[in-house]
Amino acid sequence: MKNLLFICSRNQWRSPTAETIWRKHPDFNVKSAGTSPRAKKTVSSADIRWADMIFVMEQKHKSRLKAEFTRMLDHKPVHVLDIPDEYQYMDPELIQELEGSVGSCLGI
Repeated sequence: MKNLLFICSRNQWRSPTAETIWRKHPDFNVKSAGTSPRAKKTVSSADIRWADMIFVMEQKHKSRLKAEFTRMLDHKPVHVLDIPDEYQYMDPELIQELEGSVGSCLGI
């Protein structure tokens, strides 16, 4: 089982949607978090240690992770999905984008 961590800013729409979608897959354990101090769940060093693969919605999220968890990310793949903050939770377009972009990173 691979551990997948999804990151956005406030852990409100995009990363929880990704968590909901990919949680159903039998080969993955899934969590989500946000980079903002006001996130529903703020990403922690324990989350980074737990993750085998990290998916961020925008380049700014990767930059924030690198600034805060530099050494911990040395051997962790961090994939930038380039999904803007334009969607609500479980928006059909967001689901389609997440299934396509994450699926291609995972080779499924």
